[in-house]
Amino acid sequence: MDNLKPLRWGIIGCGNVTEVKSGPPYKNTKGFELSMVMRRNAEKAADYAKRHQVPFWTTNASKVIENPKIDAVYIATPPDTHKLYGLLVAAAGKPCCIEKPMAPCYADSLEIYNAFQKNGIPLFIAYYRRSLPRFNKVKEWLDKGLIGDVRHIRWYKSRTPSELDLSGTYNWRTDAKIAPAGYFDDLASHGLDLFTYLLGNIKDAKGFAVNQQGLYSAKDAVTGSWLHENGITGEGSWIFGANEQQDKVEIFGSKGEIRFSVLNELPIELISPKLKESLIIEHPKHLHRYHVENIQKHLSGIAQHPSTGATGLHTSWVMDKILGN
Repeated sequence: MDNLKPLRWGIIGCGNVTEVKSGPPYKNTKGFELSMVMRRNAEKAADYAKRHQVPFWTTNASKVIENPKIDAVYIATPPDTHKLYGLLVAAAGKPCCIEKPMAPCYADSLEIYNAFQKNGIPLFIAYYRRSLPRFNKVKEWLDKGLIGDVRHIRWYKSRTPSELDLSGTYNWRTDAKIAPAGYFDDLASHGLDLFTYLLGNIKDAKGFAVNQQGLYSAKDAVTGSWLHENGITGEGSWIFGANEQQDKVEIFGSKGEIRFSVLNELPIELISPKLKESLIIEHPKHLHRYHVENIQKHLSGIAQHPSTGATGLHTSWVMDKILGN
């Protein structure tokens, strides 16, 4: 990347996720500028561009992808359109970041990955937790061997049905045509991706997925187990019709354990006979800040980004295995 010329980004799908969480970093990161946004609703696209001081907006994704004044594209649409837009961006030869999960299934994720590989184009997946200080502290503890040899990881995630779920109001996150496993696709993908970052790739996984409540078409209860390539075992349960919300991860080692939450900002805890530590490491205002800064470093040749098409593809494979696909 030419350090003298800002990389001009376009966003496809400037919805709620891009308001604070992910959009501003593409404007605020040194060497980047946010030049164009797209949304199907013209009024909302224009409003977003005005409020965020983005020069151009459109209702047509192709006008972002094919625009010679746009150098890179962030795809922030629901998962069912990631393949459509991803293949178009790959064909246009532009670096791309795709929201997670990479696609609704491994086969679509593989097609996206292969398109970028074939053209030698950088591809990033928005698993931003790999770049957050909170989780990199956990990685530091693990890399230093502070709990000895890691033996097992366990994650239990539950939540009560939302008012949206109970009312029957349409929600793409629970539409089986867009997200076959519902909130598992949206939320569990973050943790499973993080676990491979912390503990290494997974060699096998299996599980069960059912719809217990009948509130929507997607699955609402999933349980799975897996085996990392280094012999570490893992298990997870994701229940979206429980009586209370819980989000608890435990990593068990030969000399201690680490506890943390994937989705909530609870303390990270290190517990061993020789050391006990509990830390609160707050997230940045814009959650994608470090993720986007790492994209800039990657494109500048400074450092390898922790969340690429290859790592995102692996997470898609693990999810498919757990879902029995």
